[in-house]
Amino acid sequence: MARIRITAGGDSFVAETHDQAPRTVAAFLKMLPYRQKLIHVRWSGEGCWVPMGDFVLEHEGETVGYENHTCHPSVGDILFYPGGYSETEIIMAYGSCSFSSKVGPLAGNHFLTIVDGREKLHALGVRTLWQGAQDVSFELIEG
Repeated sequence: MARIRITAGGDSFVAETHDQAPRTVAAFLKMLPYRQKLIHVRWSGEGCWVPMGDFVLEHEGETVGYENHTCHPSVGDILFYPGGYSETEIIMAYGSCSFSSKVGPLAGNHFLTIVDGREKLHALGVRTLWQGAQDVSFELIEG
């Protein structure tokens, strides 16, 4: 299990990798450090997402597909959607969330869970909703 520091909108969180998404985790760890913008999901409920366009996540030369995918992340769950019906993305739930797009429900691989700072997630989500895109970074915590 690896630990990831997530910094977003001036707040810091610690997440742990999820062992039921080993291909997603392995491929994502190779991307670190990763910096992007975090925006509000709106039609999925209380969540924020990192749009990744047509990016293809690969592990050992193969596209990472679905692992332990879900449409209903809990507070602090972070999903990776490998694309298909909608663009590739990372989604982070800060409250009630039902992952979807304009074509209907989507499912993403639950690959990270926030274990420290979860109490700050709601404020980050509200800030993102009302103030717009926030800088976000994911970095491996060594040790």
